Amino acid sequence: MKSLGPALWREPNQPIPIPILSLGLSDSSPSRSISTIFISGERGPATAFDTRPVAETLNTSRSSSRGNDGRGCLLGRTPKSSSARKTSVRLGWHDAGTYDKNVVEWPKCGGANGSLRFEIELSHAANAGLVNALKLIQPVKDKYSSITYADLFQLASATAIEEAGGPQIPMKYGRVDVSGPEQCPDEGRLPDAGPSSPADHLRDVFYRMGLDDKEIVALSGAHTLGRARPERSGWGKPETKYTKDGPGAPGGQSWTGQWLKFDNSYFKDIMERKDEDLLVLPTDAVLLEDPSFKIYATKYTMDQDAFFKDYAEAHAKLSNLGAKFDPPEGISIEYDSKTVAAEPFVAAKYSYGERKKELSDAMKQKIRAEYEALGGSPDTPLKSNYFLNIMILIAGLAFLTSLVMN
Repeated sequence: MKSLGPALWREPNQPIPIPILSLGLSDSSPSRSISTIFISGERGPATAFDTRPVAETLNTSRSSSRGNDGRGCLLGRTPKSSSARKTSVRLGWHDAGTYDKNVVEWPKCGGANGSLRFEIELSHAANAGLVNALKLIQPVKDKYSSITYADLFQLASATAIEEAGGPQIPMKYGRVDVSGPEQCPDEGRLPDAGPSSPADHLRDVFYRMGLDDKEIVALSGAHTLGRARPERSGWGKPETKYTKDGPGAPGGQSWTGQWLKFDNSYFKDIMERKDEDLLVLPTDAVLLEDPSFKIYATKYTMDQDAFFKDYAEAHAKLSNLGAKFDPPEGISIEYDSKTVAAEPFVAAKYSYGERKKELSDAMKQKIRAEYEALGGSPDTPLKSNYFLNIMILIAGLAFLTSLVMN
């Protein structure tokens, strides 16, 4: 079976939130960040750490000397490749994707509760290969034991999407973990890639979670990352021209040619179906066969921005399914996307009183020239000049002294 893919301070006896600083590192896109988030800690001062190793592979052991201030690689390890991104996405999805909206009691309802860390659930056929993703998470959990598995799984998944060039996911944190393997969900709640009726199967699975047709198609777009391996899922070729040299362990069959990049190429490829080295599962093909699914799949083929928007919303919704939060409202990330625009030069602002309207063009040009000579420009606001301020202060004092002496 193959799967588709708060106040900062609390009472003394309450846990203290720990900020997690995520620094954007990607070997294929400009640096981006997921912002600072707060996860409940048991005790001690606020501690910052870098989430890059959660989203990128930790298979190498080259030591890092960049310190432990949260800006170096956690645990002294340097990520070597980004081949673990798809696995990290699946880890978050499969922990949350067992949710059943018809079951009220937690954790019987399934969902994002950290149960996927237990061997009984990892052994489910749909979770083949996810033990490798858990190995990436475990060193982080070992060092910061107060952070829940449920939060780490979802953090890893969202970070992987962003680091691969995808949208920022509006996440919240504070999920509670289940306590033991007896609380794991039964097998069979995740999608099968080759059912007899793919459209009906997808709706059965995703409707049970409370998701709709648009969200089904948007989430399917995450197949732009990763590859299928026949020895694990029973699907795909042993290797293709896109996977024979890795990165990571070579082999498998990907859905897209650039299978480490998050974009809308998945929808384009399943529409064209011109490359036999690219995988198209029955549950992929049906997105352009079912009339309702096709509306969204066609839209995403032509409009990547629309895909990114809908995907981010659907991923965030999925990550919260079945989760029990502490505090109950969860702890939300606020993205700081505001940028300070340079102040344009306006000569009238640098004159006095009513004379503003009387400045000649020649005087305006003179003021502008002086402004630019001090480092200002139409694109760069004038910064404070320490030495100029001292000179003005001295001149002022000299003027006052002359008045007193006279």
